[in-house]
Amino acid sequence: MRAEIYRSDDADRVLATGRWSRGGGSTLDVAATDVEGLDRLLRRTPVVARDPSLLPQGSRGESVLQPDSLEWFRAALITRVETLGLSVRFVAEDVRNGWDPAANYRRFREQAERLASS
Repeated sequence: MRAEIYRSDDADRVLATGRWSRGGGSTLDVAATDVEGLDRLLRRTPVVARDPSLLPQGSRGESVLQPDSLEWFRAALITRVETLGLSVRFVAEDVRNGWDPAANYRRFREQAERLASS
């Protein structure tokens, strides 16, 4: 997953780009040097999130998210960019292929070869 950090009044200028990957954790590439604090957005500390989807059913309150999970990556950026007066948008990386139920007319081996070739 990719995150783009920008000023609310200038959404076309990306100040920093954060990336999260399952095995590699998270990284932040800072493009703007005129904004103080961008380098601390993905510091590896727990984040408190108010997201009911992260809680067990029937409970309420806040969750503490530990570093390196996708939920932590999203919550860290959402909460920390607000303190800098910035905004963040999340962009799905290049999503291609996958299982297509409409393509079920192919045999399994043909489907596997098609997915592997792209």
